[in-house]
Amino acid sequence: MTGESDKRRPGLTERQKLDWLRLLRSENVGPATFRLLVNRFGGAAEALEALPELSARGGLKRPIRICPLDEAERELEAAARLGAQPVTWGEAGYPARLADVEGGPPLLYCSGDLSVANRPMVAIVGSRNCSALGRKLVTVLASELGSEGLVIASGLARGIDAAAHSAALANGTVAVLAGGHGHLYPAENVDLAGRIEETGALITEMPPDWVARAKDFPRRNRIISGISYGVVVVEAAARSGSLITARFALEQGREVFAVPGSPLDPRAEGTNRLIRQGATLTRTAEDVLEVLRPMLGLAPPPIAPLAEPDDYVSGPGDIDDSDRRKVYDALGPSPVAIDDVLRSTGLAPSQVMLALIELELAGRIERHPGQRVSLI
Repeated sequence: MTGESDKRRPGLTERQKLDWLRLLRSENVGPATFRLLVNRFGGAAEALEALPELSARGGLKRPIRICPLDEAERELEAAARLGAQPVTWGEAGYPARLADVEGGPPLLYCSGDLSVANRPMVAIVGSRNCSALGRKLVTVLASELGSEGLVIASGLARGIDAAAHSAALANGTVAVLAGGHGHLYPAENVDLAGRIEETGALITEMPPDWVARAKDFPRRNRIISGISYGVVVVEAAARSGSLITARFALEQGREVFAVPGSPLDPRAEGTNRLIRQGATLTRTAEDVLEVLRPMLGLAPPPIAPLAEPDDYVSGPGDIDDSDRRKVYDALGPSPVAIDDVLRSTGLAPSQVMLALIELELAGRIERHPGQRVSLI
């Protein structure tokens, strides 16, 4: 990244950053649990020490896998060789809007000039198998939005994504990767990725040697929407991954825009449905700007502190087997709101959160958007 080290707040030492990475790469520690662990124990090093006992209390019958120090060191060295730098919550280089997203990545690997990621952004996503008309429209949209000061975010996929990035190069664009910097996908966009780094940035939550799997693309999509003020969808079929990005945008409180298309074109089925569901019908860049201008007049939001509401991390700290059973019995295979678990158990929020941490580290629950959890 160009000049980002000078803009960071004093924060994590190199050893602390290694501890963050070790905790994040340890078994069953997702972004939400990472945040809760660091808040509860005061730091990643202290949380690492607590993992064995917490996972055992949650019901794991074998030792939990904790990421070794040398493994974390090798990961950071591999990233450095690729020109990717780790940026964590609380550092000035971390995209400000993403810091407030539920389940946002505690650590990102970034290359290029990450300062663009703290300028106002709008995402443009759509079909990989786009039409010539769709490509032309995206080129105009991205260029005109860029000329108004907006950075264009997308996912580096072929089709609409690639067209949006290409048209936004002059004004800055951010590509969110589904894999690591060492395995850019698709291969046909490797040259485009290099051009993006000259005026924008590549970011990912994945290790540098990570090869993207099918389930990693939805994970990437939550970051695309999370860093943006809104998401513009151009040509999306009924089961398009772009609709997943739009769903994340709604969950994160972002605006959703959709370009209409012919009812006879399968590539317009998803976008037409979004419009019926309330997305802003979008024909030109002005349709997007009309909605976003009031927001863009505000200063960028501050980077969120690494904290949960006080009553979730303070209060009674200990729980016994009876408390654990109450929490477990309140859960089922369908996602349930944590607030509902609180009401049904009568336990303090801090006690419920500790029980959920134990169960997650034992691989017995799954977290869902909207502060919901379910049994696995």
